[in-house]
Amino acid sequence: MYIPFNKPYLTGKETDYIKEAVASGKISGDGIFTKKCHDFFTQKYGFKKCLLTTSCTDALEMAAILIDMQVGDEIIAPSYTFVSTVNAFVLRGAKVIFGDSEQHTPNIDANSIESLITPKTKAIVVVHYAGMACDMDKVMEIAHKYNLFVIEDAAQAVDSYYHGKPLGSIGHLAAFSFHETKNIISGEGGMLVINDEQFAQRAEIIREKGTNRSQFFRGEVDKYGWVDVGSSFLPSDIIAAFLYAQLENIEDIQKRRKEIWQKYHESLSLLETQGKIQLPKIPQSATNNAHMFYIICNNLAERSKLITFLKEKGIWAVFHYLSLHESPFYKDKHDGRELANCSKYADTLLRLPFFYELEDDKQNFVIENIIQFYS
Repeated sequence: MYIPFNKPYLTGKETDYIKEAVASGKISGDGIFTKKCHDFFTQKYGFKKCLLTTSCTDALEMAAILIDMQVGDEIIAPSYTFVSTVNAFVLRGAKVIFGDSEQHTPNIDANSIESLITPKTKAIVVVHYAGMACDMDKVMEIAHKYNLFVIEDAAQAVDSYYHGKPLGSIGHLAAFSFHETKNIISGEGGMLVINDEQFAQRAEIIREKGTNRSQFFRGEVDKYGWVDVGSSFLPSDIIAAFLYAQLENIEDIQKRRKEIWQKYHESLSLLETQGKIQLPKIPQSATNNAHMFYIICNNLAERSKLITFLKEKGIWAVFHYLSLHESPFYKDKHDGRELANCSKYADTLLRLPFFYELEDDKQNFVIENIIQFYS
């Protein structure tokens, strides 16, 4: 039996919509399906403005430009995250001040943020790890107190909530991912959400290579030209067509993923009770969007042995991330603080196979082998 870590799920309408996009005669950016996707997100989640991008990384790079990140400015961000979270700001010349994770979740410890603020701090970048919300009340309170921008890296957080508010709707800006490992996919793809009106018009310009082309096509200006910095961040309408087929099925996709998540949790809870592993903790303020299922092993050696054990059975479980403050690129730039929880997660967190079409017998096989390993 071979069980991959991930398998992209197709609802069945993706190729139909791609053909429809091609037949429309416009397959470059901002075609009919891009508009359908934008409308879906603004209507379902109340986002003020959405712009599809070619990746979540691009959305974060747009955010860095929008807040006018300059050489020497600082951002506060978690160390336990994917490199794109901070790379977008480093590209603009920013210095990253890394915060430690919480003890019970890989999310940034909001209580540690205020002590990291300096006169050079410009923004707080939070990551909703595994789709579970950070303490956004605390983050926004600090941001308001010190006049800082908040950017939500919601790459893993589609259809997840904090005190009833959709993640991605709370900070000034937010970035989502539709990479093939996410709940809702388009192969590669992302989206910038603009919740602060001051950024709405400029975001369109930056996304359109620094031109006011979008305004021109709406008839708001009589000609368009180069008016700001920018790049080509908008995806083909073919990507949007694929994405829209997924969005139409979001309720079904989420229902199935939550069933898989729940089965892992219930089946492995005895191992947690016995102190052999730890399972994900969902804060009371947050919902679970079933983006992933992970376990926390006791140490690095144990995790390595478990990965090898599972691989020998044909099961692909993966770990991530290596903490960014300890990375080859940034360790000499880090201020030397120990980030104990980040280091713990880097050594002990293991992600289990998780995808819509994971059959019950295969999930049972994964569970049985983890139980066998610890027995």
